[in-house]
Amino acid sequence: MATPLDPARPDLSGQMRYSRGAMAFHWLIAALIILNIVGAVATEDMEGPVRGLAMGMHKAAGMTVLVLSVLRLGWRLGHRPPPLPAAIGRMTALAAHGVHALFYLLMFALPISGWLMISAASPRRPFNWFGLFDLPYLPVEGDKALQVVAHDAHELLFYLILALLVLHVAGALRHHFAHGRTFLFRMMPGQRRTGI
Repeated sequence: MATPLDPARPDLSGQMRYSRGAMAFHWLIAALIILNIVGAVATEDMEGPVRGLAMGMHKAAGMTVLVLSVLRLGWRLGHRPPPLPAAIGRMTALAAHGVHALFYLLMFALPISGWLMISAASPRRPFNWFGLFDLPYLPVEGDKALQVVAHDAHELLFYLILALLVLHVAGALRHHFAHGRTFLFRMMPGQRRTGI
């Protein structure tokens, strides 16, 4: 009989897999974060209007991550995640929960630090959502000290989320191959499951 860790049965039961909503939030936010990391690195060598366009996209994507993170947290509070496989051990499970909590913190802190940075600038640069509508500034215009602090925090948080992303992917792959090669299917869409 197949078990949840049986490699012959990657289509885990609904009790072992994340909900479709959790999967949608996870992969959409992950894609935006990765694109913003790549974009932030790429803009270092850009100048003029091209850099302005790229930074506009970066800001819009960051604010989208912030909104989606608020929605994801609301979803998480109403939808209990599946339990971790018992085989990974208590200490590893605690570490996994710690990584998830830190991800939530960074998904809020990183865009908010960027929001503060651009709001505190004087003069302010364009701030819109992919050219479709203007986004609000925070009421801190001209606060140079805050702008510097927010810039430094944004840069530090960038490196923290990059390191955490590498750690998260490495950990997921390790557990996938160490525990029946079904671990990744907990968050993979398109597999058979029950419930929403």
